[in-house]
Amino acid sequence: MSSVVRWAQAYRRHGLKGLRARPAPGRPARLSPQQRDRLKRLLLQGAGKAGYSTDVWTLQRIAKLIRRQFGVRYTTVGVWKLMRTGLEWSWQKPERRALERDEAAIEHWKRVTWPHIKKRPTTWGPSRVPRRKRVPAHP
Repeated sequence: MSSVVRWAQAYRRHGLKGLRARPAPGRPARLSPQQRDRLKRLLLQGAGKAGYSTDVWTLQRIAKLIRRQFGVRYTTVGVWKLMRTGLEWSWQKPERRALERDEAAIEHWKRVTWPHIKKRPTTWGPSRVPRRKRVPAHP
């Protein structure tokens, strides 16, 4: 049965109300909207505040936090879906930088040294040497 036929039947049976979008069926969320808001606040405080040695949230760490705070068990896949759809967060990978990094020296190198060693941008154009002189003739 085509979608148009189903829509026409729904309209005949229920009017405009029959054409409204309905939520997709499935298991209800295990965290309430208030719990998700609280989880977001906890995550924004950082993993260090939750007792971890680094300030990086992993799916396993988030699952443990949810279990501790709300008594709800999530798999890592479940945490990933919750983060992506329930909280609208995306995966982020922290930049790896040396502890000895000298920002001033890097900025100086980019501003002063690099322009001197960088090649000039080439623009497209025909060569000044005619093609017959550039390509050796084949015997």
